[in-house]
Amino acid sequence: MFTGCSHTASPFRIGGKWTPKIIRCLEPGPRRFSELEVPLRGITPKVLTETLRSMERDGLITRTVGDGVPPRVDYELSALGRTLLGPMAACCAWAATHLPELADAREAYGSDAT
Repeated sequence: MFTGCSHTASPFRIGGKWTPKIIRCLEPGPRRFSELEVPLRGITPKVLTETLRSMERDGLITRTVGDGVPPRVDYELSALGRTLLGPMAACCAWAATHLPELADAREAYGSDAT
C-alpha cells in the first residue's frame, strides 16, 4: 500500500506532539486512560482519545477491554509500536549530544534576524 514516505502519504504519524510521549509512557507496560493523563499534563481527554485511536489504527498500540463496571481499558504498545523505541532513543541521544550546537545555531539565527 505504501511504497515510501512521501510528504503526502506517510503511513503513520510519530512526529506529532503527543504520539512520542504516549509511546514513552507505554514503554514500561500497559496503562489505563487515567494513568496516561497524569504524565501527559496538558493533553485534553479529547486529544488523548483521538491520538490513542490513531495509534491503534496504525497498529502501534493495542486496546484491551476487561471485565468490570465500568470496564477496565488498558493500552499497551504492540510489537510494531515497540520497534519505535530504538529509533526514538537514537534521536534523543543525538539531541543530547548536539544540544549545544543547536542552541548556538538558534542564537546566531536570532541575532542575524534582528
